[in-house]
Parts: sequence; structure tokens; C-alpha cells
Amino acid sequence: MVTKAADIRDGAGLPAHEQVYRALREMVLFGALAPGEPVTIQGLVDRMGAGMTPVREALRRLTAEGALAALGNRRIMVPVLDAAAVADLTEARLTVETRLAERAAERIGAEAVTALAAIDARLDQAIARGDVEAYLRENFAFHAALNAEASAPILTSMTEGLWLRFGPSLRVVCGQTGTRNLPDRHKDLLKALLARDAAAASAAMAGDVRQGMELIAQSL
Repeated sequence: MVTKAADIRDGAGLPAHEQVYRALREMVLFGALAPGEPVTIQGLVDRMGAGMTPVREALRRLTAEGALAALGNRRIMVPVLDAAAVADLTEARLTVETRLAERAAERIGAEAVTALAAIDARLDQAIARGDVEAYLRENFAFHAALNAEASAPILTSMTEGLWLRFGPSLRVVCGQTGTRNLPDRHKDLLKALLARDAAAASAAMAGDVRQGMELIAQSL
């Protein structure tokens, strides 16, 4: 069974519960479920065209990961961030993602840098045409591809959990401001990666993280 959710990626052949989990995870990550918007299990079943059991399992997993909060009466929602949460997330991202950038710079090859540049070019196109959905997806794709080059699966998993917590709020910011002033320090990152300069890669990542999280903080 494949869900109706357009967000599902590379799910062919996976068990139904994993397909639903991935689809719902992307709905959270890219803001299809807005912070503070309560939804019910039955509502998600109807929306995704999925079975009750895989939806319930996906919700359980995402709640355990901190991406969703249970409200009772079978309702859930994406948590609303406050200033303290944004500060914590910023500190965590600066700690983990700058280290991933350093490790990537120490290991990356020219072919991988070229692939990252191609993603960044698509991101630039999304910004130019004001395509929020494409911006969010290409921005995440850039960071995910960079993190993969770090060969640090535990740190990468931690980062993915952090993105699930702030991603919905970034989507809100995009809706309020458009794409013109959104974070994109990727050119600095690409230059550092090409030079295999770990310190410069870390500094560029720190700037990218701060820029994005400050936009979220200002929107509270």
C-alpha cells in the first residue's frame, strides 16, 4: 500500500507502516502540519489514505522523537516553539551541525561538492521564483547530502531529529516573509568544502544556522 501523501519518497517495496511513517515525517518536516494545529488519527487516515494501524504507529514514533505532541482524545499536534525552545535548538544545531560540516570538509571529494552545488543551484531557483515548498525541500536536501559526507551516522541522526522540531516553524516563517531573505550560506560552505577547509566550513555552517534560527525567533 502506498499512501496518498505527496511527500512520500523512495517508499516502493517498504512495509506499509514504514511508508506511512516516512510520509508523515515529511509532512511534519516541511510544514504540511502547522505548529499548534490539532489533528486526529482518523483525520490523518482520511488525509493520507492509509490504514489506522500504520498511522497510529507512525504517530507513536514521531511523538517519541519529539516531532509531535499527544493532546488526548486521539488528537496530536506539532508543538509550538517558544523562545527557550528556539534557543536550545540553536545551541544544539551549532554544536552538532558545525562538527558535521568539519568532518565533511575533511572527507569530501570533488564529485560530491559538484552534486551539492547542483542542489544549491536548484535552491537558488526556488528562491528566485518564490517557491517555498521547493526551497524547503532543496535546503533540507543540501544539508542531508552534506551530512552524509561526514560519515557520522549518530550525529546525523541527532541532526535529523532537530530538523523535525524546527522545520514546521521555518515553514511558517517562509509563509510570512517569502523566500527572499531566507538563510542560504551555502556558497561559503561550498567554497570551504572545495578547499577542504574544516574551520571555514564550520564557520559557514554556524552562520547558516544562526540566520535561520534568528528568523524563527523573530517570528515568535
